[in-house]
Amino acid sequence: MGPSHDLLSGYLRQQKPGDEEVGGEEEPSWKDKPQHGMYHRQIEEVADTEKSYQWLEKAGLKESTEALIITAQEQALSTSSIEAGTGPKVQAGRSACLKRGSIKKSLQVFGSCETRSVSQIHICLQPYLSSTNNANVNLALMAEAEPVPVSVQLGEKRSCPEDEEEDTPSKKPKVESDHKNGGPPHQDEEEEPEGETNDGEEDGETFADMMKHGLTELDVGILKYVSDHEGFSGILKERYSDFVVNEINKEGKILHLDDLSIPAEAAEEVPEAQSQPEESDVLTEEQKKQLGELQHFKNKEDNVSIEVMDDTKEKRTLLHKAIKTQFAGLETKTEEKEGRKFIVAYHAAGKKALAAPRKHFWPKNRGSFCHFVLYKENKDTMDAINVLSKFLRLRPNMFSYMGTKDKRAITVQEIAVLKITAERLAHLNKCLINLKLGNFCYKNHPLKLGELQGNHFTVVIRNISGTDEQVAQAMTSLRQTGFINYYGMQRFGTTAVPTQQVGRAILKDNWKEVVDLILKPRPGAEKEFLVRCREEWAKTQDPEAALKKLPNKRCVEGQLLRGLSMYGKKNIVTAFGLIPRNNRLMYIHSYQSVVWNTMVSRRIEAFGLKAVEGDLVLKGTTAHVLSAEEAESRSIHDIVMPLPGFDVIYPSHHVGKGYRELLSADGLDIDNMRHKVKDYSLAGAYRRIIIRPSDVSWEVIKYDDPRISLVHSDFEKLENKPAPVFNKEGKYRALRMEFSLPPSTYATMAIREVLKLDTSIKKQTQLNTTWFN
Repeated sequence: MGPSHDLLSGYLRQQKPGDEEVGGEEEPSWKDKPQHGMYHRQIEEVADTEKSYQWLEKAGLKESTEALIITAQEQALSTSSIEAGTGPKVQAGRSACLKRGSIKKSLQVFGSCETRSVSQIHICLQPYLSSTNNANVNLALMAEAEPVPVSVQLGEKRSCPEDEEEDTPSKKPKVESDHKNGGPPHQDEEEEPEGETNDGEEDGETFADMMKHGLTELDVGILKYVSDHEGFSGILKERYSDFVVNEINKEGKILHLDDLSIPAEAAEEVPEAQSQPEESDVLTEEQKKQLGELQHFKNKEDNVSIEVMDDTKEKRTLLHKAIKTQFAGLETKTEEKEGRKFIVAYHAAGKKALAAPRKHFWPKNRGSFCHFVLYKENKDTMDAINVLSKFLRLRPNMFSYMGTKDKRAITVQEIAVLKITAERLAHLNKCLINLKLGNFCYKNHPLKLGELQGNHFTVVIRNISGTDEQVAQAMTSLRQTGFINYYGMQRFGTTAVPTQQVGRAILKDNWKEVVDLILKPRPGAEKEFLVRCREEWAKTQDPEAALKKLPNKRCVEGQLLRGLSMYGKKNIVTAFGLIPRNNRLMYIHSYQSVVWNTMVSRRIEAFGLKAVEGDLVLKGTTAHVLSAEEAESRSIHDIVMPLPGFDVIYPSHHVGKGYRELLSADGLDIDNMRHKVKDYSLAGAYRRIIIRPSDVSWEVIKYDDPRISLVHSDFEKLENKPAPVFNKEGKYRALRMEFSLPPSTYATMAIREVLKLDTSIKKQTQLNTTWFN
């Protein structure tokens, strides 16, 4: 869904160095210009490496188009020049790229970056970013360079989770539900690791090396399979387009983005007092052009002034409304100059962008909530909501949704927003990157977490080694028997300090250990500023000194340090409370999950795939212990196992007794799961041990180019782009599968059952490294 070159440039390019020398006019400094239209940021906070990460992340590098490459090269040159305070003009560098370099080679260089870890991308780019004196020559050399094979990771580490969504503990027994899309939960979705940089590849630690400290499935109790077919290898999520999630709403409909039009009732419900001239008629074509350039940061001015020729309040009101409606992200004000009145349009930024929205007329016969389908690529749900809220000048809590979706994926889900017209939302499609809104309608209710029936997945496993017969056997087993409903690896983090260890310390009321686990230095993938922060804490135990090492104070480490500096190290419970509740609960839910995984593995080992005396089944929301006679008429698909808590019962056979032993070994009393702090009291829940997917289908396809998408997305269909064509004699083979899952299940665990491979980032990184080298 690549945007135009001009539009992409407007988002990626912050300032062209040397503009003041070309035009002779004094331009605002880089520091005074908004980044991505919203935030001001000091250049001192952005090193070469971090800047490279930013534009690579924004660009997404979904498709290696010439416009994207040129823009990326502009930004690489611009970053180096700004950091040094010198350097040639960006336009000169662009010309040099076109004259001396080869776009074809550039496509290869940057195209190869899409499947790399960020640490490796920077190693590739570092030689071209390090010199400013010979920037043009370096740019041309970069265009001629050949890609270097490097490792590819399944996912990346999220060091500083923000706005995570997690389950809240119930005060009575419940069927376990955490409202996730069946793939990775939000708090541990993939994010690029930004580690300490090196000058050369020989000194750089590969992502595979950094992930040697990560978890494997064995570490979190994922041990068993239900089928007896022979496994085979394959690469999961080589591209984010290999993982597509379509939400299934409460009516059972699989959601698709297939209509960008504004609903007819929106046009019919304009009140008579406002229906005099059309909004689109009050702006001239020239004014629309100027406002569009301002919206996309393509002009040198920071505002556009429109003189009000027919000065009446009604005329000015119409102009204000037309600008805000048609050009999302712009704010307006009225100014008087030399006796004449002007409407001045400018970018809303900072706190003003989060101010309460202005009140507009809302017809009584129209539903208060505009529901729409959100299509997003390589962006998690909360990030997408934050982008929409800034453009619309709303608070994020004005939006509601039924579940959060993966980041490294293409996802389609329903969103509702309070009293924002479909027209305003549709206008955002002109300026959003990797997001599209459509299928608008008005309803009288918002959406609630967990209302969905599930999610439909389209997954591509590339470079498979299995024969067609092996694939058919594996997929038939998935359709007929299903898979063990383990909590996936995303639940437990990717660093050397797993989240369940922190959760165990919280439940044991060992707050000194909680602080130590979160703040102490750790091996493995880590952002550079976090490394410095941890080192400072280990050296001084001074929360204020450590906090100064963090440019972003909103991460968990920053919030904990801020709490310690406010309340002191003797009041850790209160200090820990500054971390958002969902993030805090993530830790104890992670501990519950590893206990559940471990006990289910023991249950499968002991009794296999049949119901036995002492197993638990649900009758409504209440668990019931099976007698021997009842077990005869029950299926393995009926059996549930409890997550530990004060309001659940346990199986009566010896596996159930293992819960007490496991918690006792961790220093916890299974009979006393209530905590001094109410939030950390665990009620417990029940979860089915085997899940059988519905709507299962598959095909083995062959292809030659590993960079092409193998799925026809909703957006590509809207754009009338052709579906991918496969070469029957292609040198690579891929398995494309589709299936539907209920909420709170992990698609990666279904894929694990098919491949019989460890789905952890650590193991997948090793697999990918072997394949690419």
